[in-house]
Amino acid sequence: MGKYKNLISNTILFSVSSFGSRVLVFILPFFLLDYIPREDLGAFSAAAAFCNLILPMMHLCVNEAVIRFGLDPGAKRSDIFTTGILTVLAGYLIFLAVFPLLGMVDGIGTMVSGYGGLIRLYVIASAVRTVSTHFVRASGLVRVFALDGIAHTVAFAVLAVVFVVGRGMSGHGYMLATVVSDGISAAVMFAALRFHRFFKIKGLNIQTAKKMLKYSVPLVPTALFWWVTGSSNRFFITLICGEGDAGVFHLANQIPSILTIVSAVFISAWQISAFTEYRGKEGLRFYSNIFKSYYSLVFLAASGLIMLIKPFIGILPNQADYSEAWRYSVVLLLAMAFSCLVTFLGTIYNAMKKNAMLTITTALGGAVNIALNFLLIPRMGPLGAALATFLAYLSVFVVRAIDTRKYMRIDMQPLRIAASLAILLCQALVSLYELKMWPLWSALLFLALLLCNLGYVWFIAGQAVSTVMARRQRARSAQD
Repeated sequence: MGKYKNLISNTILFSVSSFGSRVLVFILPFFLLDYIPREDLGAFSAAAAFCNLILPMMHLCVNEAVIRFGLDPGAKRSDIFTTGILTVLAGYLIFLAVFPLLGMVDGIGTMVSGYGGLIRLYVIASAVRTVSTHFVRASGLVRVFALDGIAHTVAFAVLAVVFVVGRGMSGHGYMLATVVSDGISAAVMFAALRFHRFFKIKGLNIQTAKKMLKYSVPLVPTALFWWVTGSSNRFFITLICGEGDAGVFHLANQIPSILTIVSAVFISAWQISAFTEYRGKEGLRFYSNIFKSYYSLVFLAASGLIMLIKPFIGILPNQADYSEAWRYSVVLLLAMAFSCLVTFLGTIYNAMKKNAMLTITTALGGAVNIALNFLLIPRMGPLGAALATFLAYLSVFVVRAIDTRKYMRIDMQPLRIAASLAILLCQALVSLYELKMWPLWSALLFLALLLCNLGYVWFIAGQAVSTVMARRQRARSAQD
């Protein structure tokens, strides 16, 4: 039972210290709608999506190698950290050299116009902070990681209000707040934890660096294909429908992101357990129980948000400009639910260091998403983009669920997953078509989903209560 308690303890710690921060990032854009016109929101969304496309190519996903190799017994931390930072710096110099050429590409230059300087700052600040936070987690400094999340989010929120509301900088102010808060976070970690101790070019173990890059480089296509699946629709919407609709879609995507917020908190803790507890029959049972509990909670969260999404949009400022956003959000919730499941299954490939199929399955999702974007957006507008994203994530989940059994035969209970998906689809259709008494039907379908997954919700709830009680007992014993 120690495996479950360690996982739940880490999850609780991340939740207490970073969930509120993540929620703040989630709700902040809604309070700034009066200050960011939807066309500006669409332009910012395109620039941010462009940065997220560039980042994995620039840092070669070395952050993933930092945490994976950093958790290995006997790992030399200076080799891990130095390799990570040098990779980022080398990639950034190459990016600076080719950036002027990227602006000459049809479509890209228009969409990122006015954001050139901020994009240059965004990618380096984000890359350095990402490597730093992954190194902190690999070093076992869970509390430091969590505290940094709080400080980073508070800084971002304050700066966003100052730049967007106080200075009237609109979308530019929102991106500048991201850049500055990332830079402050990285600088504080470097100073407080004295990261300079681990940056040692002289004496760097070249073999370790090669192994890290051999692990991380195959993840670059994976990251790019994830970008295609998760972010390329913003470019398609901008090109086909215009920046106004892209702004509405960006807002609609914010609401389902609450699922990824919750998932990110858990995955941060899960990666530590997944990379150390995957061996033997006990490891298989552990993975199976956690996965079934995880997807039960993800499906229930998606169902609950589907019930609340339309009333929530109704209280937003400038709601007339975003009246259709809730419809896109309903479909995107289905997509984000399966995105969470896909991410979990990806940790199996990471734990086994089998990244080839990670890339292949993600490429499948990217291809499905692009094809469906071309097919559906001209006919259905942003709703078509949301549907394309859902079908792409669903296809990747099905393939990974089958393929990962070569490495770890998790008991997934596919019939229960299929039943849960059927209930979610019915709830989405009831909401989208606004059938008579649809809020009641939506609530009943939520209860049906709860009954379908009650066993593993009860299991993980019991483990969480047991862990909390044990922590309290230890605290009382320490006081006595």
